[in-house]
Amino acid sequence: MPMRPPDLQALPAFADNYIWLLRDAAGRALVVDPGDAAPVLAALDTGPPPQAVLLTHHHHDHIGGVASLRARWPDLPVFAPADGRIALATTQVGDGDELATGPWRFRVLAVPGHTSSHVAYHGEGLLFCGDTLFSLGCGRLFEGTPAQMLASLQRLATLPGDTLVCCGHEYTVANGAFALAVEPENAALRQRVADARTARQAGLPSLPTTLASEHACNPFLRSETPGVRAAIALHLGRAPRDDADAFGGLRAWKDGFGA
Repeated sequence: MPMRPPDLQALPAFADNYIWLLRDAAGRALVVDPGDAAPVLAALDTGPPPQAVLLTHHHHDHIGGVASLRARWPDLPVFAPADGRIALATTQVGDGDELATGPWRFRVLAVPGHTSSHVAYHGEGLLFCGDTLFSLGCGRLFEGTPAQMLASLQRLATLPGDTLVCCGHEYTVANGAFALAVEPENAALRQRVADARTARQAGLPSLPTTLASEHACNPFLRSETPGVRAAIALHLGRAPRDDADAFGGLRAWKDGFGA
């Protein structure tokens, strides 16, 4: 597992969410996807107010704590995608925007698929990707199409391999079970799943992961490789028509996996 920078924390929330907290040496903090205010308020009980909140998409488990945080800190900036379902955004961001807050700089990437307006934030060697790219998986297609999600993941896949992937849920072990069903002979994947199980048994997060590891292990970034494509075809009972059809078949397989 990659080393987590000492200034980066994954705050557990609800059953399996993570709220990401990034701090600098002066104690200034950046908060990402606070679905619940309580963990953030506890973590920042002392020290300066947070610099800003970044939101990736409108789902309540990612934005539900914003009102309480702004009640505590009324001037707290909230950056979010342009979506009327996110009522408390103070600044709307879109694809290609450059965001500067405190000492940090991020570029906004539109990554539709899980939701239509989902964005990710890339900078400082980090990728805050919400529910688009997961460790060994990807988000469900609630509002987008397989072609959209595939394009979004392919876009994230072009980022540097040492980028730390900070996604919104602790799903590695469950996603790993599916990934092993797709690629049982993938040695790198078997090691990732073993490491994740060890971390979780010790009460530690399995995140962040690296983009390089996802390239090696995540079937949703590997749906065009011969082995994964063959597994998809076997599951479908036919050859996929194209890349989007293959990806859609893989996502539908995951949706029903273990059901």
